[in-house]
Amino acid sequence: MSTVAPESLRHLSPMGNLGADALAQVASVAHNERLNRGLHDMPYPWPHQVVYLLHGEIKLGYAHGMSKVLVGGFGGALAPLASAGMEPKHIRAITNTELLCFDENALDILVTWDQLVPVRQHRQDVQPSTPATDWRNMSGLFDAQRLTFGTFSSLPPAHIESLLASFDRQLVKAGDVIVRQNEPGDFYYVIERGRAQVTRDVAGASIELAEIKAGDAFGEEALIAETSRNATVTMKTDGVLLRLNSADFIRLLREPLLHYVDLNQAKEHVANGAIWLDVRFPAEYRHDGLPGAINIPLNELRDALAALPRDKEYIAYCQTGRRSSAAAFLLSQRGFKARLLAGGLKSKGCVGSLAA
Repeated sequence: MSTVAPESLRHLSPMGNLGADALAQVASVAHNERLNRGLHDMPYPWPHQVVYLLHGEIKLGYAHGMSKVLVGGFGGALAPLASAGMEPKHIRAITNTELLCFDENALDILVTWDQLVPVRQHRQDVQPSTPATDWRNMSGLFDAQRLTFGTFSSLPPAHIESLLASFDRQLVKAGDVIVRQNEPGDFYYVIERGRAQVTRDVAGASIELAEIKAGDAFGEEALIAETSRNATVTMKTDGVLLRLNSADFIRLLREPLLHYVDLNQAKEHVANGAIWLDVRFPAEYRHDGLPGAINIPLNELRDALAALPRDKEYIAYCQTGRRSSAAAFLLSQRGFKARLLAGGLKSKGCVGSLAA
């Protein structure tokens, strides 16, 4: 797969309206296809993709015997081959051709964010001397991977502007403790610039859990599960944080990312290949874990994500739904398909019937 140069996209519609950074993100999700000259029509082979003809000539066939010929780099070839109401049925390569393909959903997400994301003017009552945030330049937070498979991929477009306007921007220094273990949760944080260390006190000893960097988020577990912080986060370098208060986090991020299912819906998903994910402690799981479930305690889930198959759907559950809601959010914001059992094992109708 060859690398696509961002500037080569400018003559394509709707790419010409995007800024340089957005073009770079769009280019990162593109790939090239080639068709050799063919004597016969073939079924159009790119459903759910946006495809452009770069070089060569092709003939597109439509319903009712309609057809048209396109030449790469000119006229109609500067727009996608398929458009609403004009889906080709067949294609023939008149000459050897080169095409450029994008996943339809990924391209739409990137273009939507570029159109809706402004240069952020922070609220003047919070650190007014801090420069405004140009969200488009935050490659760590708004790169293609995060927008199409991460936290923001499931965010309704109507929430985007409200979300960005609700973030406060905070300058921090190396050594600053941002959240402290066992304190109540109050904010959700995203690192705009800098690095931080995540530690946990266990039996009087401080254990380093992870190092997080620009684009990474933290602080969500305490807000979702309504519990105290389970770790301490300390800045390793000077940097800039974006923080979202608990009410805005719940309204703009938590609820759009959490997908609840009742008992019958959960059983149907599992019958179709979804996996039960028990996020309780092993002793709880051994007592009444569901048949076929995998057990990953919530406090170990971050470290286990790399080993979980991404092509599976997960139904998270716990006793009440509190821990599983945090687990489902963690999975969803990292691009996994996750749902949670509403109310947990103690919900009405679940006791005695889940194992059936």
